[in-house]
Amino acid sequence: MGKIPRVKRPKLVAVAGGSASGKTWLADRLAEVLNPPALRLALDDFYRDLSHLAPARRGRVNFDHPRAIDWSLLEEVLDELTRGRTVAAPGYDFATHCRRPDPRRLVPRGVVVVEGLWLLRRPTLRARFDLKVFLRCDAALRLERRLARDVRERGRSEESVRHQFETQVEPMHARFVESQAHRADVVLDAPVGEREVARLAARITAL
Repeated sequence: MGKIPRVKRPKLVAVAGGSASGKTWLADRLAEVLNPPALRLALDDFYRDLSHLAPARRGRVNFDHPRAIDWSLLEEVLDELTRGRTVAAPGYDFATHCRRPDPRRLVPRGVVVVEGLWLLRRPTLRARFDLKVFLRCDAALRLERRLARDVRERGRSEESVRHQFETQVEPMHARFVESQAHRADVVLDAPVGEREVARLAARITAL
């Protein structure tokens, strides 16, 4: 009998950084340029479901604090993927602050790229990643991008976005996000260009 081929464990890549720093763009580009394409996963989809709260109370939750995330569920999904198993992952509706009713079916690939605000904070989660990337971006550019995104995609007013940025986003960024840079294997400054994407893709391929 011939040997049964050994299935390689998928490599996990973390892309961390501040809100609207360009994490999603970088993760999408990496997933596209890698051959074969990587699986994409967003920490945003693991926000805790707030359907049990009245709509007015949901809007008062601090979504820029790490406790807003269901960390155990994220680790469970990542562990299933690294075991080579298909797994159901949640989706999140930011307009209603509720979990979407239909989970996303994830099929493991050779590389899984995960992007999110706090991927490098928790030691147990950080240890799961084979490569850790942190994206730095100044506050003015992040606010500009967040205004464009939240007004267009999430039905927010410009005033409410600015207020949240000043009272929650930036204080939480200083407290929980920026310090992750020293835990990263690679630190990039936004905006990131295609040359940096190619170099990062080559490093991931070398894993």
